[in-house]
Amino acid sequence: MAQLVPGEYHFKNQLKFYKMKHITLAVLLLFTFTTFAQEKELFNGKDLEGWTVYGTEKWYVEDGLLICESGPDKQYGYLATDKHYKNFELTLEFKQEANGNSGVFIRSTVDGTKVSGWQVEVAPPGHSTGGVYESYGRGWLIKPEAEKDKALKMGEWNTMKIRVNGDTITSWLNGTEMITLTDETIGAGEGSVALQIHDGGGIKVKWRNIKIKLLQ
Repeated sequence: MAQLVPGEYHFKNQLKFYKMKHITLAVLLLFTFTTFAQEKELFNGKDLEGWTVYGTEKWYVEDGLLICESGPDKQYGYLATDKHYKNFELTLEFKQEANGNSGVFIRSTVDGTKVSGWQVEVAPPGHSTGGVYESYGRGWLIKPEAEKDKALKMGEWNTMKIRVNGDTITSWLNGTEMITLTDETIGAGEGSVALQIHDGGGIKVKWRNIKIKLLQ
C-alpha cells in the first residue's frame, strides 16, 4: 500500500473537512427552509383562541368545527386572527348551509363591523365564489369565469386555497384556479385573515382545517 507524504495527508484531511462543512451547511439551510415553510393551524378545533369576534353574529365551536351563524341583529360579522399575515398560502374547508354567503378576508382590519381589506368570496352558486371584492372601496376587482362556478359544491365540504404574495393574489376552489389578480393596492395592504358572515340573516357556514403557510 502506498503511503501518503505529509503534504498529501494534510490536503486530503482539508478536503474532507470542507466537504463535511458544506454538507452541514446544506442540511442547516434545508432545515431552516422547511421550518419556515411549515403549515400552521389557525383554528385549534376547540375554541376561538387566537381570533377576535367583531359584531353580534354568532361564532362558536361545535364537534371540532368552527361555525358562523346569523344572530338576531342579522348584520355583518367577522372573526379575525389576532396576528397579521402579509405573504402566505391559506387553505381551509367550508360547508355552506342555508344561504351560505360568507368570505375570507386577507390583509384586513376591522373597526366595529366596518372592514378594510380584500375578500375572497364564499357565496351560493352563481355569486362568484373565489372572486375578489374590496369592501368600502372599489367593489369587485375580479370575478371568476362563469363556467368555473361548477367547482362549488353547495351543501358539501369545499376546499379553498388562497395564495397572497406581494401584489398578486390567486384563489383555488376544489383544485380549480378561480382567479389571479395583480394589484399594487393589495400589495401595500397589511392586516389579518378574517372570516365573514354576510348581513340579511339566515346564514350558516361551517369551517375546518384552517391552515396557513408563510411565504418569504
